[in-house]
Amino acid sequence: MLLAIDIGNTNVTIGAFEGEELRATFRLTTDTGRMPDEYALAVSQLLPLKGLAADAVDAVALCSVVPPLTPSFIELCKDYFGVAPLEVVAGTRTGVRVKYDSPRDVGADRIVDAAAALALHGGPAIVVDIGTATVFDAVTADGDYLGGAIAPGIQIAADSLFHTTAQLRRVELTSPPAAIGKNTVHSLQSGLVLGYADLVVGMVARFDKELGGGSNVVATGGLARIVAKEVDVFDTVDPNLTLTGLRLIHSMNSD
Repeated sequence: MLLAIDIGNTNVTIGAFEGEELRATFRLTTDTGRMPDEYALAVSQLLPLKGLAADAVDAVALCSVVPPLTPSFIELCKDYFGVAPLEVVAGTRTGVRVKYDSPRDVGADRIVDAAAALALHGGPAIVVDIGTATVFDAVTADGDYLGGAIAPGIQIAADSLFHTTAQLRRVELTSPPAAIGKNTVHSLQSGLVLGYADLVVGMVARFDKELGGGSNVVATGGLARIVAKEVDVFDTVDPNLTLTGLRLIHSMNSD
């Protein structure tokens, strides 16, 4: 059984694969203060709850954008599962060629997403990751990862408004009844949900033009489904894109 581990800024998302089948997923809070033993305990307890045995883990692939946590998970994999994980870093075979000015500056999760989108849907492809940040990535039909764009995430924007203003409150991130909000809650929802939806539409159009048109647009991330209700630019919404990408990359590097 392969564990795919995506260490993100907000959550650590873990998927358990048996062959190509994703048997289970679960999320842990990203906390650089937690010790490897604490994460190991959580993982070993969650697997049986999903009907899986911890001792069935014989391979691990991980990507991380939280450097302080990476050694903890590598230690966890070695000590508790007896396997050295495949960490996706610059130089790992992924199926895409990174054309960024400095390849080491690209978040590993962005490369994993691009590799998965290309392998599953073909290129040119645009990946829109709507999570802690709203991230756009572009990959050509020939497998060149060109780069992308990064904007503050919807939740970050909402939290910023709440913390830096005196009269604005936290609201549910859901679509308002109309773009013109008739009260503060609906006004915030309009700006956050509909505003970000239009950001996505505009950026996808710009990316598609630069890629020459005909791009496959894949959405992922925890808030992707909220935005997907408001736009028609996504060909696919895949919340497990990164996990699947880790499985594919692990397979490429297991030859």
